[in-house]
Amino acid sequence: MKVRLWGTRGSVPRAGPDTVRYGGDTSSVEVRSDGALLVLDAGSGIGRLGSDEPWPERIDVLISHLHMDHIQGLGFFGPLFDPEVMVHLWGPVSPTMQLSARIRRYLSPPLFPVRLRDLPAVDVHDVETGRFRVGPFEVEADLICHPGPTLGYRISDGNGTLAYLSDHEPALGVRDFPDAPEWTSGHDLAAGADVLIHDTQYTPEEYRHRVGWGHSSLDHTLAFAGQAEVKRLVTFHHDPDHADPFLDDLHHVAVRQDLSFELIPGAADTVIEV
Repeated sequence: MKVRLWGTRGSVPRAGPDTVRYGGDTSSVEVRSDGALLVLDAGSGIGRLGSDEPWPERIDVLISHLHMDHIQGLGFFGPLFDPEVMVHLWGPVSPTMQLSARIRRYLSPPLFPVRLRDLPAVDVHDVETGRFRVGPFEVEADLICHPGPTLGYRISDGNGTLAYLSDHEPALGVRDFPDAPEWTSGHDLAAGADVLIHDTQYTPEEYRHRVGWGHSSLDHTLAFAGQAEVKRLVTFHHDPDHADPFLDDLHHVAVRQDLSFELIPGAADTVIEV
């Protein structure tokens, strides 16, 4: 698998001179294998995705949840308007409304000028927890700790395994984190993964004032990755107020710890072979 980070910010886009290295776009990750294209989330970063390569006939977009920073780029994703490309949108099932109805709330006036029903070749799938296949990928989806129905994904192409937990608060309600694996949100999705892309929105001090908001501090993510015995951790969903030098300092401190995995700063346009 070839993985490329297009959007790595959380909450809101923040483009400017202080976000050049880590990027100002919100969550979107490109995954390619054997000619197939899988996209993780449709934040503002999806608008730049794939501009340097031809589109395959089918593209699958796995949406973790319906918060705006994870779908705000959907209407600017070129293949949605190409009748030669079939786009499949996958996202968490809700007890109250189908995924297609929830996406229509965004892709319709007054929020957006083009309606979902007017797009030429789009299919929408409600995702239950469990496993399913998408082209060469085996995907496992499970609910993780974040406000509203939110999925984490584990993706394998037979050669490598990628875990994607973009918005995740595994330390919620835990006095001494990490707790036992069987009581830790997202553990089974991440366990033994070659690459884990994980929420690192807060510093420990910031997290103390934001418990229950659905995100991780960097130290919690490092502990989670160690418990799950991943090979490489990619930091993700950076706070919009964290400028590049600030994030560099956080990572410099983190890599001086005795880590059991490789730490990769989640910078914009980073390419990872899995």
